[in-house]
Amino acid sequence: MSIVKMKRLRLIGLQSERDTLLQQLQHLGCVEIAQPDGPADDPEWAALARPDTQAAAQAREVESALESALATLKKYAPEKTGLFQARPQVTEGQLFDQAAYDTALAAAEQANEAERRMAGIRADQNKLRGQKATLQPWLELDVPLDVASTKDVTILLGGVGATAPWETLTAEAAAATDDLVQLTKAGKDKELQYLLLVCHKRAEEAAIQALKPYGFTRANLRGWTGTAAENNRKLDAEIARLDQELAETTKGISTLAGQRDGIRLALDRIRQEIQRESSKERLLETGTAYYLDGWFPASEQAKLEKVLNSFSCAWESADPTPEEYPVVPVQLKNNAFSRPMNMVTEMYSLPAYDGLDPNPLMAPFFILFYGIMMADMGYGLIMMIASLVVLKKAKPRGTMLYMFSLLGQCGVSTFIMGALTGGFFGDFIPQILKIINPASTFEMPALFTPLNDTLAILIGSLVLGFIQVIAGMIISFVKQTQDGHFLDALFNEGSWWVIFLGAGLAIGGIGSIGGIPVVLAIGGVMLVIGCLRQTPSIAVLGTLIGAIYNGVTGVFQDVLSYSRLMALMLSGSIIASVFNTLGSITGNVIAFVIISLIGNALNFILNILGCFVHDLRLQCLEYFGKFYKDGGKPFKPLAINTKFVDIMKEE
Repeated sequence: MSIVKMKRLRLIGLQSERDTLLQQLQHLGCVEIAQPDGPADDPEWAALARPDTQAAAQAREVESALESALATLKKYAPEKTGLFQARPQVTEGQLFDQAAYDTALAAAEQANEAERRMAGIRADQNKLRGQKATLQPWLELDVPLDVASTKDVTILLGGVGATAPWETLTAEAAAATDDLVQLTKAGKDKELQYLLLVCHKRAEEAAIQALKPYGFTRANLRGWTGTAAENNRKLDAEIARLDQELAETTKGISTLAGQRDGIRLALDRIRQEIQRESSKERLLETGTAYYLDGWFPASEQAKLEKVLNSFSCAWESADPTPEEYPVVPVQLKNNAFSRPMNMVTEMYSLPAYDGLDPNPLMAPFFILFYGIMMADMGYGLIMMIASLVVLKKAKPRGTMLYMFSLLGQCGVSTFIMGALTGGFFGDFIPQILKIINPASTFEMPALFTPLNDTLAILIGSLVLGFIQVIAGMIISFVKQTQDGHFLDALFNEGSWWVIFLGAGLAIGGIGSIGGIPVVLAIGGVMLVIGCLRQTPSIAVLGTLIGAIYNGVTGVFQDVLSYSRLMALMLSGSIIASVFNTLGSITGNVIAFVIISLIGNALNFILNILGCFVHDLRLQCLEYFGKFYKDGGKPFKPLAINTKFVDIMKEE
């Protein structure tokens, strides 16, 4: 339960062995490759080059193609999966099997080609539908659209405003041309009336001038042959053919559903290659040799040495210097009880390399406080069951593993506190028994209840808060002592302990000589000495006033924050009881159960998140502020990290 000790790795090797070495390091999974920090003004360092990134770009293109293929399969051949389904287990050899990889790439290309063809079909159909829309106004006209004017006769297709009176239109055109014009109505839409104009050549200009006041425009129907109806039927046939091709292409994609797992495996594999190529970009090379700089856990040195000794390379490992601590990656090593706290620590900030692992120091308080705020046996059972089901069925990793493990631990605490307060979905059991038998006086056994012992719960919450604040000060005292600053710890944290003890004795009328609280006075002297150590000048008075003010108000504010333990316990209990009471008003067991379950479900959802947020605040502000040094960067070794499969260790 500590921060893992790291060592720095420096390595120079032959470029011909570089890729093989990176593969071995990825298999080992314990080396983080870092950016070299050579002197910027050193000409020898400046002569070194970064590796070519073309391979990384190609790998990302393959990744994109595989992701697109999976998206296509998900869209057109969705799979039925369980709510909590564990990932398949494969060996590392299966992950990197070249034949399976090539098969998956071919299947992905088929899926992507089918998707591209389907996109083309849809584009063609949209184009054809646009052409149908163009022909729609002319469907009633039994005249070829490519009909041409002759030497003596002008034939025009056009349109006028939709509101133009047709009788007036034809009459004015006839009057202007001495009846040398014929207008045939073709169709109509919201904007225009479409027409065929046939007139003698010498009457063309007069006919057009007569129609212009009604918004006459010529229709552009170039490229069409035959009537509109004939062309419309051809378009319908082509759209139907494309529909058939689209259906066949979609069916073809469905036949690739059996390749889904292979494509996922290939996607996991290519991401391992991307990892290696990304790590390769942090190397320096000369053309024949390369330089690698990185970090690894000290406990893994024997394994690393065995791998490196099989290559033609020169390497060294060294403990980080204090100057390097800010850049040393941080890895936490915890047991099963405190490991779920990684979720909380990572949300806040990892500890600095020279700091303390907060997980084992925080776990008891976090789990206890969560149970106090939730405090219901029914809610605790739901949390424990949900945790067990997900952990067993889905076998999550990383943050999800931490989250559901923590949910189970907090569920145990919630159940215990619920047993102490007599809460089972609020007062569900007494209420339902009273509906069944109005004479029932059953009450859940309880050591104390939120509604009847509110003041006692508040005092208990503040006491627990004071205990955690003191625990934080003790941790700070020990850490400073280990770092060789015992006197600083003694006159900072130590003086406040003496002051707290002296204040308690003074309130109890103990430890006073001649009316002077001796222990409290000793604490005050220690505080003055601590201030003199910080400010050995006349300004010590300001330092002392600031120390007293910040110390007293800081501890008071911190402890008062723990009243939220009582507040959330009380609010959760009241909300559950209110919904149970609303259900009991009906006097019907079924109606009561429905209303109670709905209300308790809402209460549970609100509280499971609210309790986490408030618990997190207590740890990160009131507790961590006493001893925690944050700012660590996570340890990210070159390793096999898969999304769709779990890797089994090969013997």
